[in-house]
Amino acid sequence: MEYFLELLFGGLTRGSIYALIALGYTMVYGIIELINFAHGEIYMIGAFTGLIVAGLLTMLGFPGIAILAIAMACAVVWAAAYGYTIEKVAYKPLRGAPRLSPLISAIGMSIFLQNYVMLAQTSDFLPFPELIPEFDFMKGMGSMLSSSELAILTVTVAVCVGLTLFIKYTKLGKAMRATAQNRKMAMLVGINVDMVISATFIIGSSLAAMGGVLIASHIGQINYFIGFIAGIKAFTAAVLGGIGSIPGAMLGGLVLGLTEAFATGYVSSDYEDVFAFCLLVLILIFRPSGIMGKEKIQKV
Repeated sequence: MEYFLELLFGGLTRGSIYALIALGYTMVYGIIELINFAHGEIYMIGAFTGLIVAGLLTMLGFPGIAILAIAMACAVVWAAAYGYTIEKVAYKPLRGAPRLSPLISAIGMSIFLQNYVMLAQTSDFLPFPELIPEFDFMKGMGSMLSSSELAILTVTVAVCVGLTLFIKYTKLGKAMRATAQNRKMAMLVGINVDMVISATFIIGSSLAAMGGVLIASHIGQINYFIGFIAGIKAFTAAVLGGIGSIPGAMLGGLVLGLTEAFATGYVSSDYEDVFAFCLLVLILIFRPSGIMGKEKIQKV
């Protein structure tokens, strides 16, 4: 039972990170129907920003929790700036182009950011400090649940609830839903669609940066390539839950994380990706739009 709970919490932790990244994919797709393949690199840049800030604050003698909060805030701001810039440089000029053009631009931006960070930092793995101390009330949990896993789960739940309320009740959230439903009609009723699209990229990039700092502190190392692997997995989670559906991205991330965790624990770590993608194929066979996706009605 203890081993099962350890795998369960480990899968929820992994799935939470996938969910944070997948939200960026699904929000952008819901607004402009574009797969932002550079999104995984934003997650990686957020982790590197957190590492740089954490290193500086550690030398100044700040406590671990304060370092985590400040590093995460700096990573969010820096990643949001990257997300905004990528949208303006790589996607906005191609908004009226054939759909293949922005897709190629997204792949090119992903490769550019990978190599940029590799040249600016290093191609080796770098150690990331453990910023979350062990909580006293969790000493009886043993190896089932660590403080960093609890922090990741708590932050993810808070972010998901906050994002849901934001989309549902705020003026910008309503504008985002209107733009996702019909961009031309949204423009006709006075919504600044360009601002809504930029805000979507900023929010998605911020969530990815938060996930990058949290998981880097939990695992203890990063390198320039972590964004590619996490991005592919998070994209899989978004498709699994239903691309364009925010609750679907959350659910897809958790399902994928749990699948990988139990496959690793009870079968072999060599087959975790096999089980994850087999699950994706099965879901898409019986639910082509994903677990919580909706079929688009084609008007003829």
